[in-house]
Amino acid sequence: MAWSPSWVKRVGIDRLTAWFGRHVAAERSRWQLWLPVAFATGVGIYFGLPDEPPLWLGASALLIAFAVTLMLRARPGLLMAGLYGAFALAGFTNAQWHTEWAAAPVVADSHRAVTLEGEIFDLNRHEGAYRMVLRDVASPDWQETAPPVRVRVRLSEKAAAGLKVGDRIEIRAVLRPPPGPVAPGAYDFARRAYFERLGGVGFAVGRPHVLIPVEDRKGQSWLAGFWQENALWWSALRHRISERNLVALPGQPGAVAAALMTGERGAISETVIENMRAAGLAHLLAISGLHMGLVGGLIFFLLRFVLAAIPPVNLRFPIKKWAAVAGLLGSGFYLLLVGATIPSQRAFIMVGLVFVGVLADRRALSMRLVAWAAFLILVIAPESLLSASFQLSFAAVICLVAAYESWSLRRITWQRDAGPVHKVGLYLVGVFLTSVIAVAATAPLGAFHFNRVALYGLLANLVAVPMTAFWVMPWALLAFLLMPLGLEHLALRPMGWGLEVILYVAAQVAAWPHAQVLVASMPFATLMLLVFGGLWLCLWQRPWRFLGIGIIVTGLLLMPFERPPHIWIDGEARLIGFRDGAGTFWRSDGRRAAFEAEIWQRHAGLTDKMTWPRSGDALNGRLRCDLLGCLYKTNGRIVAFVFDSLALAEDCAVADLVISMEPVFGRQCDRPAVVIDRFDLWRNGAHAVWLDDHAITVENVVQASGRRPWVRLPGATK
Repeated sequence: MAWSPSWVKRVGIDRLTAWFGRHVAAERSRWQLWLPVAFATGVGIYFGLPDEPPLWLGASALLIAFAVTLMLRARPGLLMAGLYGAFALAGFTNAQWHTEWAAAPVVADSHRAVTLEGEIFDLNRHEGAYRMVLRDVASPDWQETAPPVRVRVRLSEKAAAGLKVGDRIEIRAVLRPPPGPVAPGAYDFARRAYFERLGGVGFAVGRPHVLIPVEDRKGQSWLAGFWQENALWWSALRHRISERNLVALPGQPGAVAAALMTGERGAISETVIENMRAAGLAHLLAISGLHMGLVGGLIFFLLRFVLAAIPPVNLRFPIKKWAAVAGLLGSGFYLLLVGATIPSQRAFIMVGLVFVGVLADRRALSMRLVAWAAFLILVIAPESLLSASFQLSFAAVICLVAAYESWSLRRITWQRDAGPVHKVGLYLVGVFLTSVIAVAATAPLGAFHFNRVALYGLLANLVAVPMTAFWVMPWALLAFLLMPLGLEHLALRPMGWGLEVILYVAAQVAAWPHAQVLVASMPFATLMLLVFGGLWLCLWQRPWRFLGIGIIVTGLLLMPFERPPHIWIDGEARLIGFRDGAGTFWRSDGRRAAFEAEIWQRHAGLTDKMTWPRSGDALNGRLRCDLLGCLYKTNGRIVAFVFDSLALAEDCAVADLVISMEPVFGRQCDRPAVVIDRFDLWRNGAHAVWLDDHAITVENVVQASGRRPWVRLPGATK
């Protein structure tokens, strides 16, 4: 059949276009909500590129897009399309320029200790030790290279004794560049460190020596070093509050209290963290919109309640706006106290816009507020788009606001006609539905980022969230007020009772059978369809919004098509892991590179793990090892794991794939189609291998990450 306009009409394409146009026109008031989505799309495109684009590219394209948009201003439909394109290019350009601004020196990869001199910018507990961030760093060992802006050093509790934020110290430490992903496509700490301007991580050798105590720096000009001194003051205050929490409330309740009040989670044990994850309560340990909203909301309602009880003030002054100002200032204090991290910045912007809405006599919570809060955050920190905290929190908030908009009129009618018992019932139903929506909105994203789903998270949240909102955080606010008087223990002890309930619930739920299920990594296309389908469902208001459910289902149907690698190799040639056909993860060493092994196992969605024998057989003879290496038979292929070069000649003669922890020179290993040796690992980082019937596919970290400023190539200096 020839292609013709009449044929197009017969198949209904133009009818579908007309139907789509009618719905879009009817939702004119919601068009602007998609502009921040377009901006985020541009940011995502920038970070998804395999190579760093030239700096002029984004700005030039943006100018052209705005010029074209102005030419289309007489045609509303084309004007909006042009605006979306311009916003996408604005996001791309903003991310580009932010990357350029964040560039900072990175230490060279070395295994020798260097002498560091720097100012303690942050100091907090972490897994039985301390993590210390130094800034204004100098070293006699870096005479020919620029020193990093910041470095992070791990030191023992004994070595950290007596140190205070703001001290200028000298210390010996072994530093290395921030490590990249432990597998292609895994979490990239090097990228995060790049935007934090963190140029090195490592561990201390010996005890530090204090050169200038923070007390001796008080006489310096406050105005000249305002930002520097201000940041140090907040960091020191955060550390003091955390320590006083732990003194007044010993044990894990005190550690969790410190996390809620200052954002420092280093004193929380790994057991508690794992229980909270398994119970779906890990979000309570991260400063988010819940905590910021509770702090600001408590200040707002308490002050308004007190002022309303004073008739002369209540009748003559706008006490609601006074309370909004107090809530805004209190939220700002809390933001600075917890370190103004990206999640807390996002939460403050959301809460701050709510209070600004009260001051302007506008509706406090709306989808428009959420959309432009996301836009503002991406302007300030475009890299936050890639973080799990950004995605999870906005997914929950967007879905909750969409549900609130749909049910607002019915809710008002129900509350107006309800009696006291009915109102309590409506509140409980509201808490239940809020938890259901939040869990449903965040579960797919949690599975994508953390490869785990908490099956009983809804039940745990029904207890823990109200306990946090109505008991724990009010006592935390009172503890803040009592600290200048040294009476914080009067509030921290009752706060600890509530935290003990939460920790008990977490431990009990985590102990239930199959409390959390590991799931293999999902395809990136699934994530994109889930996000787009969710936005389609929430941002539109007419019945056509339910097409988003079909988009979400389509994304979920793609999940079985993602296959995890069969073999992983650590970039430092310390560990090899593989998955067998029975669902068990096997690793070459049970102690080395434990973090990498855990990530590989989690990405494959495997619960069982084994360490293969140094010598002998396993897997019914399919894995045979001696002191020089192993031969593994799988999928009709033979894979050789070589730990000593003496085994190269024999293994190369029989294997289809050779993975050597030693360098392979010249023609030492001609037969196999694929050889991965120590040089490959040094050049390209961790490797992943897929063994198919017709091909062996290899992917490495550098290949997956591309040539970007945060990807450190061997021999490169920054």
